[in-house]
Amino acid sequence: MARPFHAAAVRVRRLFRSRSHATAPAGGLAPAAHPWKRAFGLLAVVVLGAWLGLLVVGSVRTPVGPMDTTMTLRPSVSGGTKINVSPLGALELDSHHAPVRLDVDVDQLDPERSQALVKHPERLSGLQDEVTDDVASGTRELAVRSCVAVVSGATALGLVVYRRPRRALAAGGLALALLAASGVSAYATWNPKSVLEPKFSGLLSSAPSVVGDARSIVSEFDVYQQELARLVTNVTKLYDATSTLPVYQPDPGTIRVLHVSDIHLNPAAWHIIASLVEQYEIDVIIDSGDTMDHGTAAENGFLDPVAELGAPYVWVRGNHDSKVTQDRLGKTRNAHVLDEGGAVDAAGLRIAGTGDPQFTPDRTRPIGGKASEQLAGARLASALRDQKRAGTPVDIAVAHDPNAARETDGTVPLVLAGHVHHRVNELLPLGTRLKVEGSTGGGGLRAVQNEKPEKVRASVLYLDRATRHLQAWDEITLGGLGLTTAEVSRHLPEENLKSPAPSPCAPTTSP
Repeated sequence: MARPFHAAAVRVRRLFRSRSHATAPAGGLAPAAHPWKRAFGLLAVVVLGAWLGLLVVGSVRTPVGPMDTTMTLRPSVSGGTKINVSPLGALELDSHHAPVRLDVDVDQLDPERSQALVKHPERLSGLQDEVTDDVASGTRELAVRSCVAVVSGATALGLVVYRRPRRALAAGGLALALLAASGVSAYATWNPKSVLEPKFSGLLSSAPSVVGDARSIVSEFDVYQQELARLVTNVTKLYDATSTLPVYQPDPGTIRVLHVSDIHLNPAAWHIIASLVEQYEIDVIIDSGDTMDHGTAAENGFLDPVAELGAPYVWVRGNHDSKVTQDRLGKTRNAHVLDEGGAVDAAGLRIAGTGDPQFTPDRTRPIGGKASEQLAGARLASALRDQKRAGTPVDIAVAHDPNAARETDGTVPLVLAGHVHHRVNELLPLGTRLKVEGSTGGGGLRAVQNEKPEKVRASVLYLDRATRHLQAWDEITLGGLGLTTAEVSRHLPEENLKSPAPSPCAPTTSP
């Protein structure tokens, strides 16, 4: 392949020389042909090389207070700063005017640094200075790395294009000069008051109550600092409570099912679920919906931890989950989406379910009410009967709303639901047991601002592997965000009671 390219290059050079000689004046000296084209070509090489260099090595991971962030410089026409807070969206600040933009991605809250703040409350008073120092340190490191990135990128591309070291070094020098000029422009136009007028996108624009008013945050930083301290304390103590849950050891052949519901975009729920999967050796997770809050595409990144939970994840759509949510989860490794009576085999169980017929994240749209739920439940019951006639009876049915779940009475031994944010255990007239789970997300993101946060609930169901019937279940209740009590109680179905049931386990309190 190299010979044809080399031959073509030789022909191009000969053609260029012949044209230069043809246009040479009588004196025999060829004038510089189109110097502005060469300058434009060099500028294009510099800009492209610098951009590639920034893409490859132009980012810095740095802690900012209790959070891990990634800072990156990107070419831009208008400049400014963009802060991405996944999965809530982003906010843009008109912080400076220069051909470069600063991107800050908030990756996660670091549990160790959060616990250090909780254990040493005196550090909270210096949190503002710590954040300022962290940002300054990260910016300095980013500046040095960006200089290396643009010079290396422009020099390397110049060497590939021109094949002359002097031209390549000239490209690297010009790239450094352009970056320095951009830095001077950013410094000269720096606007520290831009934080007062941010531009929100994604969920942050539709849920301002979650982030509060930016002006009040700046003007009343002491109040904001206290709220930040409380949020950090709540999340950290939640981790502590989860880690102290007691462990049961049922029969090794028992199928263990973790029932969760109504996470409502609370990222702490994933830590709880992962902890329970590990401690109880869960075989399959069943989520009865309302994983999201508004069902927008901006929330989809929230679903990423599903692939790493360590057990198959069976899910039905809730009234806060959209078809966009359903499509995204359907493409996620480890997830099984059920709708319209569809069934899946997981961990030795056959599970069927249907999504909620209503999508009412803010209750502004007309809703079908109880009648639409009952119709969806009737369709699920029909699908369950079809499965039984086909010789593949369903062991567990799942719906989001209890009104839909009740319609399956007599067609399946066990049906699971959520929606109402409290537990219900009911043996229906035709023999089906209905189990409704509370909110595994403790009511969602807004729980961190409540005076009395909603409790966090999940259940572990134990089913016999031979009969696939429910033998017992453990109800796990955390005292809500900010409280450190964790209670686990064992329950047996009434039909299985041959002797008085054992008393519930005593609540455990984390240190």
